Amino acid sequence: MAGLTAFPLAYETRLITDWLNGPGAGVARQFPAMAAWLRHAHQGLAVSYAKYPFLAYGTDWLGFGHLMIAIAFIGPIRDPVRNKWVVQFGMIACVLVIPLALICGPLRDIPAFWTPIDCSFGVIGIIPLLAAYRHIRAVERDQAAASQPAVAATAS
Repeated sequence: MAGLTAFPLAYETRLITDWLNGPGAGVARQFPAMAAWLRHAHQGLAVSYAKYPFLAYGTDWLGFGHLMIAIAFIGPIRDPVRNKWVVQFGMIACVLVIPLALICGPLRDIPAFWTPIDCSFGVIGIIPLLAAYRHIRAVERDQAAASQPAVAATAS
C-alpha cells in the first residue's frame, strides 16, 4: 500500500468501526479493548478533521513520504548491487520502528496492547529485506569471482 492508506484515515477508521458495530461484532466482543481503541481513534480523527481539517494535511504528507520511500526501492530491483544501500536503509528503518513504538506510544497515550502491532511492521518488514540483502551479497560475490580471472589475465 506504500502510504496510500494514510490519505483516507477518517474514512478507513469509519469503515472498521462500522464493521465492528455490525458484521464484526463478534470480534469486538472477543477483543473489547482493541474495539474501543479503534472507535476512540476514529472519533478523534472524525472530530479533529471536521473542526480542524488542516490536521489531515499532516497525514497527507505522511502518505507522500511513504510513497517517495517506496519509489526508492525501484533502484534495488533495477540494479541490486549498486542500490543495496536502499535495502540497508530499509532494514535500519525496520529496526528503528521498535524503539519508536516503545518510546512514542506511551508518550501519545497509545494503549500498550497496540505496541506489538506497531512493532510488527518492523519485524515483518525486515524479513523480505534480509532475503533481498542476502541475494544482493550473493550477486556481489558472483560478480567478484567472475572479475577475478579477467584481472589475473590482464596482469600477465
